[in-house]
Amino acid sequence: MLMLAIGNVTYAILMAGYYRAGSPEASMKVWTWAKLVEGLAFFAFWLRPEVPPVLGTFLSNGLLIAAAVGETLAYCMFLGYRWERGLLALAIAGELLLAGAIVAGVPGSGMAVLMSLLIASIAGLNALIMIGTGPRFSLLRCIIGAPNLLIALAFYWRAWVAFTGGTPTVFTPSPAQTMIYVGAYFLLIVNGFGFLLLCKQKDEQRLRELATTDSLTGLANRYAFLGEAERAHSLARRLRQPVSLMMVDIDHFKKLNDRYGHAVGDAALRVFAQAAQSRLRAHDVLGRLGGEEFAVLMPATGLHDALEVAERLRVAVAAAALDAGGEPYGMTVSIGVAELAPDEAVSAALQRADKALYAAKRQGRNRVEAGASDITLIPNMVLHTREI
Repeated sequence: MLMLAIGNVTYAILMAGYYRAGSPEASMKVWTWAKLVEGLAFFAFWLRPEVPPVLGTFLSNGLLIAAAVGETLAYCMFLGYRWERGLLALAIAGELLLAGAIVAGVPGSGMAVLMSLLIASIAGLNALIMIGTGPRFSLLRCIIGAPNLLIALAFYWRAWVAFTGGTPTVFTPSPAQTMIYVGAYFLLIVNGFGFLLLCKQKDEQRLRELATTDSLTGLANRYAFLGEAERAHSLARRLRQPVSLMMVDIDHFKKLNDRYGHAVGDAALRVFAQAAQSRLRAHDVLGRLGGEEFAVLMPATGLHDALEVAERLRVAVAAAALDAGGEPYGMTVSIGVAELAPDEAVSAALQRADKALYAAKRQGRNRVEAGASDITLIPNMVLHTREI
């Protein structure tokens, strides 16, 4: 008991020192408090022979229920589950059941059944959350969930022993008790390191997203887009498949910013991104290269098919609704398309697509132009509209 108490409190202190040095997950703070309360619960169990029985029973078991539910809350917050109200109700219900049993004078065996079932159910819920939920399989979550499952099975076993005539207390030697303490020890060690590693993994994922994602539109940034283009071009050479690129520029974007302000300009970029993605295929990659300039990577796509994709994109943007200070604004784009030659650098193909883009602007905007001189626009590709 004393070892578990000191261990949990020590972990809580170390975690508090760790997250005070940065901007931690909110779930990490909750988990730290849960470990602290769990340590205090084991201290209360250790002190039970020295304090009045009623106080010792309520304090130790009440703190243990709060710690178990707090751990569940931390797991749910980490995974994005909004279970706060349900878990608060669970904690209150558990504490009321405990208090009611003490007031009613439930004997030791009955109290053992009640507490064993409560802790087993909460530990089982923790195991289910970590092992059986989430968008994809995680070995680390399974490793964290395993001790919770062990604790749940041990407490269900203890409840059965107490229900069938045994009178186990926290100090009664038995196989079920041994299993509980072994599980609690592994829970201390594995969860202590495991949850910290989970939080670090999430932080590293955020850093990768910040390094590769445009924060305004959620699209790939220049660095990420060029990396994807290089990988796609390398694969296409091996498979002898075509790859095409598209350069896209929002027409008169500077005028839009000057007239309506940067907030509307930012909204225009987001509207464009949503409209464009709605017309791209699953394997196409849309990236923001800077300002109002975007690029599209189209693997396994020849120039003719790429021009059709570009036209669908152009039409979708022209039909998109943009609220510019309470009045509708008709946004259009000019697009240049180029197919990569097998031995051509990605940067060279982007330059050809960029030249085609500026050709589209010179010819009136809101149109698609091909970068290859021997390929002409497909029929009905150009739509002339009044510029705003």
